Formats: sequence, structure tokens, C-alpha cells
Amino acid sequence: MEVVLLVEVDDQVRVVVESYLEELGHKVLSAGTPREALALLNMAPQIDLLFTDVDLTGDRDAALKLAREAVERSPNLKVLYTSGRGVTDGMKVRFVKESAFLQKPYAVDGLRTALREHFKIEA
Repeated sequence: MEVVLLVEVDDQVRVVVESYLEELGHKVLSAGTPREALALLNMAPQIDLLFTDVDLTGDRDAALKLAREAVERSPNLKVLYTSGRGVTDGMKVRFVKESAFLQKPYAVDGLRTALREHFKIEA
């Protein structure tokens, strides 16, 4: 079981994605803002995966900054980005290492496949 820090500003989407991750057998810590996510990173002993929307608070740099800071604190952290708007190749080069992108909308099977293919996380 992986511990996943889920960061999603949309409450309804966050609840659905949290249920997907739990259905896949993961422990989920949820945050609605980058600030909440950083607080959870400080409190949680072990987080294996940061799953964050790229479009946090309308500022695409917020998710990139969050991921960089999270990986600085925990170098083995994996990062899965998501967005309904998609991302350009120029933005992808700014992603942290050990990261991947999952286009919204997705179902639980799409999330399972992304975790397996990109991070070898079985669910």
C-alpha cells in the first residue's frame, strides 16, 4: 500500500479521486491547496506519491513549485500530475524527475494503469 498525497482544489473532484485511490488500496492524504499539502508533508512520516492537479489556484506554477519543494524534502517521492486542460511539452520539461502526467477526465482503471506503467505501483 502506497501513501498518496492528493492535491486538488475542486472539492468534488478531490472526493472522487480519493475514492479511486482508496479503491486501489492506497492510503490517501488530501489537500485542497499547496499550503495544506506542504503542511501534510511536514506531518506525514512517509508519502510515496504526490498526485497533484497542475492547475492549482489558477496558477500552473503553484503545482510545479509544490512538486519541487516536496521532492527536495523527500528525494524518493514520485509525482503524478493531472489536468483537464492538458500540458505542453514546454511545461512537461519543468516537471520533476520521477513524474508522469495523467489527462483528465480519467476513470479508476486509467489511474490504475498510470500508476502501474509509470511508477510500477500495483493496485
